[in-house]
Amino acid sequence: MPNIRIFSARKIITMNVVNPVATHVAVRDGRILGAGCLEELEGWGEYELDTRFADKVLMPGFVEGHSHLIEGVLWRFVYCGYHDRMAPDGKVWSGLKSIEAVVARLRGVAIANVAGANGSSAGGAHCADTLIGWGFDPIYFGGARCQRADLDQVDQGLPHPLAVGLWHASLHIINVNSETLRRAGLLRTGVDHLGIPLSGDGLPTGEMKGPEAMYLVQKPLGVERDVLAGDERGLHDFAKLAVRTGTTTAADLANPLPQEAVEMMRRVCAGEHFPVRIVSLLRFLTQPVPQMIERALELKAQSTDRLRLGVIKAVADGSIQGFSARLKWPGYFNGAPNGLWYVAPEQLRAAYALALKSGIQFHTHTNGDEASDMALDAFEAALREYPVVEHRFTIQHGQMLNRAQFKRMKGLGLCANLFANHHYYWGDAHYAITMGPERALRSNACATALAEGVPLAIHSDAPVTPLAPLFTAWCAVNRLTASGRVQGEAEKISVSEALHAITLGPAYTFKLDHEVGSIETGKHADFAVLEDDPLNVTPEALKDIVVWGTVQGGRIFQAS
Repeated sequence: MPNIRIFSARKIITMNVVNPVATHVAVRDGRILGAGCLEELEGWGEYELDTRFADKVLMPGFVEGHSHLIEGVLWRFVYCGYHDRMAPDGKVWSGLKSIEAVVARLRGVAIANVAGANGSSAGGAHCADTLIGWGFDPIYFGGARCQRADLDQVDQGLPHPLAVGLWHASLHIINVNSETLRRAGLLRTGVDHLGIPLSGDGLPTGEMKGPEAMYLVQKPLGVERDVLAGDERGLHDFAKLAVRTGTTTAADLANPLPQEAVEMMRRVCAGEHFPVRIVSLLRFLTQPVPQMIERALELKAQSTDRLRLGVIKAVADGSIQGFSARLKWPGYFNGAPNGLWYVAPEQLRAAYALALKSGIQFHTHTNGDEASDMALDAFEAALREYPVVEHRFTIQHGQMLNRAQFKRMKGLGLCANLFANHHYYWGDAHYAITMGPERALRSNACATALAEGVPLAIHSDAPVTPLAPLFTAWCAVNRLTASGRVQGEAEKISVSEALHAITLGPAYTFKLDHEVGSIETGKHADFAVLEDDPLNVTPEALKDIVVWGTVQGGRIFQAS
């Protein structure tokens, strides 16, 4: 039996500038021997010709440069988002258009659980006395905020009280009911915390903003985010979504990565039928900087082909639509108070410096432009101390980055991974409520990043928005909001540029562009198998291209 397999296709878009289009690709031992016409590849030796993709279009497997494995876990809870959403099993859950509808769905699951029904397929209760929803975002509801009294309706009249939690889509905020606050010792007056707003009676409203506040209610809810980040079943469910969307390499930003989770991930990712390469970043919150760097170096040594470790992720601020991001003057368009700092500038500067010194790469979440300025200042100071070349440190999200900031990034050698999906999901809200028209028009400024020479990737931040690289590309190309309005004509990029930003672009940000992101000799045989040609449909149809499945390391996976 020949050990070379040559795949034929209607068209192969290689993303290799010296050989951009091919009809065949030769694979041996999970890697690409070459792409071209059949006659050009026959010289490699005896081969098996595989024609199963003869009517398909092949591209490099998509690289999702910012997602979270928690996307696979959350489906065991109750989906409460505004937009329709597909679960790993292929079922589409309808979006909810009011707080009342969210409460009704949660209550329906609670009643079914009490009656003994199995709620797991609907994302049921985590344990007998808790119930958790996710995907919620009150910015769609005309400024109404979810209060503890709303969630108190969920278990009204049931035999036992429930601790009810409702994760916002951003994962930066969680709403809880009175029972959860009681179990956390917070159903009292006198609570003084920036992340815990109070109602007129002096008690918390039930909205817990930012990691510190959210941590206080995790135990009463019976769930730790650390557990969610390292769940075996969730890893498999995430992989199902990856195959369905043509994704063969995906980042997990960010994970606490305790050793037992690392061992589980190494085992699962090494499985014969596991279809995606995971790049899991160590989460930096409050741990001492030397300890964090030491742990990153330990993790780096444990990397495998399908599990890459040893990169760090910090979060500088919160969510724009959750009003927890840090904005420069004049602040939020609707006058809301400025958001939260998640890490101190001096702490971030020290982390950058030691990471540069130790050869550890660093990615930083910044949503607001003030947070981006803080990160750029901290990095510039660290780079003066340790002038490392080719560090590829990356700003993740960078939604409000302006031209001046991109110019600084170019000079500092920084990459940008912009959150293009925001145009569709929150573009209208940014225009009318959070940023105001001018800043919303230049948000997620892909064209400016490219014009200033900043290496660019785009992403979904799944589960914040669905994992779907072709949809992300569609967002960057068309910049359409959910209401159908073009937001920022000048910041549109071409289809070719968007395809680069979901393949080689994110691969570059993780120093993996020599392994993945294009179809060329020596790279992993990772392909997205498409039913149509992204370069031959209208830009508006980009998101509608059907994904047949993937090839990952030469192994074939059909979407189910």
